[in-house]
Amino acid sequence: MNRRAFLQSLAVAAPATLLRPKPAFGALPKVKITRVKIHRPPNLNENFNQSTMICTVETDAGITGIGEGGTKDTLEQCAGTLIGKNPFHIEAIWQEMYIAWFYPPGREKIHALGALDLALWDIKGKALGMPVHELLGGQVRNHCECYATGGAPRAGGAPMSLRERAKATMEAGYRAFRMGAGDTRTGDVFNTHERVRKVAADCKEAREGVGKDGDWCIDFHQRFDYSDAVRACRLIEEYEPYFVEDPVRDEHAHQDIPKLRQMTSVPLTHGEEWGQRYDFNKLVENHDIDYIRATLPNVGGITEMMKIAAICETHAVGIVPHFTGPISTAALVNCLSTYPGPVIMEYNYGGRPIPHLPECLDFKNGKALPNQRPGLGVTVDLKQLTQIGEVTQPGRKNVFVRPDGSLTHW
Repeated sequence: MNRRAFLQSLAVAAPATLLRPKPAFGALPKVKITRVKIHRPPNLNENFNQSTMICTVETDAGITGIGEGGTKDTLEQCAGTLIGKNPFHIEAIWQEMYIAWFYPPGREKIHALGALDLALWDIKGKALGMPVHELLGGQVRNHCECYATGGAPRAGGAPMSLRERAKATMEAGYRAFRMGAGDTRTGDVFNTHERVRKVAADCKEAREGVGKDGDWCIDFHQRFDYSDAVRACRLIEEYEPYFVEDPVRDEHAHQDIPKLRQMTSVPLTHGEEWGQRYDFNKLVENHDIDYIRATLPNVGGITEMMKIAAICETHAVGIVPHFTGPISTAALVNCLSTYPGPVIMEYNYGGRPIPHLPECLDFKNGKALPNQRPGLGVTVDLKQLTQIGEVTQPGRKNVFVRPDGSLTHW
C-alpha cells in the first residue's frame, strides 16, 4: 500500500458511515514495515546509555518513523523483529523484541529497543495526523518545567560564581538550578569526607543565588558511601533542596535508600542509570524515593515509560527524567505532558538550534512545550546524517505462541 492509497482509505471511512448506517469499524489500514536504517548524526554521543544514534523505520505506506538511541549492533539485532510487522501493533512488537533472543536485554540493548519503539509511536501519530501526546490521553499541563545543570550561561561566556549561575538560571525562567556534589576536575583526588563539607558550603551559596522562592537541586552522582551520604543530606536540609539525586551507589540503592529515607528530610531521587521498571519498582512502591530519574529511550521507549508512569501515579512519585538526546527529549515531552504527577525535566541545550533537526523540541524561557505536530513532532535532515546500517530481513523469532495468539518464551 502506498502513502496516497493509505491516506485515501482513512479519508473515505467517515463519509461512508454517514451514508450507510452500518456498524462502524475503526481499524487502521494494513501496513507493513519494510526497512530500518541506522544513521550516525554529527557529534554522536557514543556512551552506550546516552547514545544519540538515529534510526528510521520505513513502511509500505510511505510513512517513516524516527527514533533515537542504541548502537549499530544492538539496533540491527532488535530491528529484525520489525520487518514485515504492522507498525501499529506496538505492544506486540515490543514484547517480541524483548523475548525473541531468549536472554532478556540488558540496559544497553533495551536502549536500542526503546529507540525503535519511539519510531513506532512516531509512525502511528503521523498516520493519524495527531501528536503522540494525544494518543496517550492528551495534555494535563501547559508545559514541562525544566532545570539547567550548571546554570544558564551568561552572554559572552564570562565566568560566574555558583551563586551567580543559580541566580541567572532563575532569571532565565527555569524551575530549578542543578549542580554536582563537591565537583572537582576529572582525575583529581576526591576525598569524600572533606567533600561533604564542601557540599554544604556550595548548597548554602546555591540557596542564596536562587532566593527564598527559587529552587535548586544537587546530584551526588553516587560519589558517597552510605555514611557520607547521610552526613551530606543532613548538613544541607536547612537549605531545602528540590531533591538530592543518586545519593548512593546504584548497586546498593535497594538496600541503602530505604535506610537513608528514614535518616533525612530531603527529597530523594535516583536512577539515571536505570533501565526498565524492574530496576526500581520496589523503591517506588515502598515510597522510598520522591522522584524517579528514568528516561527515554533507556527504559525501553514510550511503551514502557507509560507503564512506569502508571506505577508512579499509583504511589504519588514524581518523574524527573535524566537528560537524553534531543529526539528522545521531544518524546519525553509527549509522554510527560500527559502525566498528572509532578514533572521536572533536565534540559541543557538552552534552546540552541540543532542543524540536523530543523523541527524538534519546542523550548522557551526555561520550559519545554508540547506541540501539535504529528507523531513526535520531529523532522530530520537525513542529508546531514551518515547511514551506517540497514535491516530489510526478519530476524530471530525464538518464541512460543499461547492459544490466544499472545507471545511467551520458548
